[in-house]
Amino acid sequence: MIILSEQYGYKNPKSIDTIERFADTLKNKSYSKTIQRGKNVAYCYTILHNANDTIPYRFETSYFVGVDWIVENELPIYVKPKLDDDASEVNYVKMLFDVLKEPENYNHLDQLCEINFEKPSISIEQNQDLLTPLLLIQYLNILKKIVQKGLKKSYYVVSRNLNAKVKGKILVHETIKRNHFNNKMPFTYCQYTEYGINSIENKVLKKALLFSITAMQNIKGIEISSLNGLVNYIQPAFINVDSNVTTEELKNSKPNKLYKEYEQALKFAKHILKRYGYNISNTNASVIQTPPFWIDMSKLFELYVFSKLKERFTHHKEVTYHKIFNYLEPDFIIKTNDGKTKMVVDAKYKPQYEHGTISTEDIRQVSGYARLKKVYEFLEIEKDKTIDCLVIYSNQIASRKDFIGNNFNLEEEKEYNRFFKIGIELPVKNN
Repeated sequence: MIILSEQYGYKNPKSIDTIERFADTLKNKSYSKTIQRGKNVAYCYTILHNANDTIPYRFETSYFVGVDWIVENELPIYVKPKLDDDASEVNYVKMLFDVLKEPENYNHLDQLCEINFEKPSISIEQNQDLLTPLLLIQYLNILKKIVQKGLKKSYYVVSRNLNAKVKGKILVHETIKRNHFNNKMPFTYCQYTEYGINSIENKVLKKALLFSITAMQNIKGIEISSLNGLVNYIQPAFINVDSNVTTEELKNSKPNKLYKEYEQALKFAKHILKRYGYNISNTNASVIQTPPFWIDMSKLFELYVFSKLKERFTHHKEVTYHKIFNYLEPDFIIKTNDGKTKMVVDAKYKPQYEHGTISTEDIRQVSGYARLKKVYEFLEIEKDKTIDCLVIYSNQIASRKDFIGNNFNLEEEKEYNRFFKIGIELPVKNN
């Protein structure tokens, strides 16, 4: 396995010390992995081969972390989250917990992670498992929202062996096989519908919950008490729900607009059950099999920034996330109710900005958003005025973990009018 950190050789591909071990498998070829992001294509890693170079293979990773095959069934790659120093790495689990404190973020989780169950699984150490914490934390938080509203009740089919009575449809074959052949003449197998919470959907959610409770004992990077609190809140609601079910039984279920969280929860439940091959004993293995997956750290940072902005600008719709103007989507638009703060904001997961100015490319992007006529209309600003622009970037020496109180003092870029930047620390865990 080739192990790299995110942003390794970014914009300047570099070699690795152990390349001789993998040269035969790479077979003098170039490789890359890309992911569709809306209309754009983002790359996870690139391996460039040049036989005429003194260094025949150069590597570049971007803002994705994860595990995938370079050469299927022969050579995998593992890209881990990392800061500038070797002593610590981004605690993305803690970031995700903070992200999910903001209820609106539940609507923006779709492109955070990509999992490919079609490819062969990859063997990794338990401490290399980035996927499971991501799935479990999102799943438990969505279940919490479902429990707050109450589990959905619906009609569902049940089959029972009834004593001296008949209800619904008689299952003749089952009655003869299990009762008459065993001298249990008063009993009759019947199939009928009931109304309640013991539906197939809730059974799948409970089964995935049981897997999650077992698996979360191995999560690193966050206090287990935080997860225990979630489980203790969720579990009582499922006491009267069975867990003997397969996801195949979900095929005929239809989404309900009144219970929109169910669609998300079932999606995560299926991922969790597939992740462990429907075998709960796999949750405690030290070496695990994982499907290839990629986590978009820039997307996670964006959601993290959104949650921190919402902590400061607390009134309704003071922070707007990814509103579309003429097919363009600024990350955030801030428009406070008192009218004192109006600006276009972009989140950039680029630690290098703590050492220098914002790149011309990023300044052009954010300034372009601020020149849109519809943005002027949305912010209710006269066209002869300049809209403030802000870039928020990751900065581990910023001494700023949120934007509350005096933590929102903006630094203006010297060469540009009304263009600001501000750094925010990310939670870390020591290696």
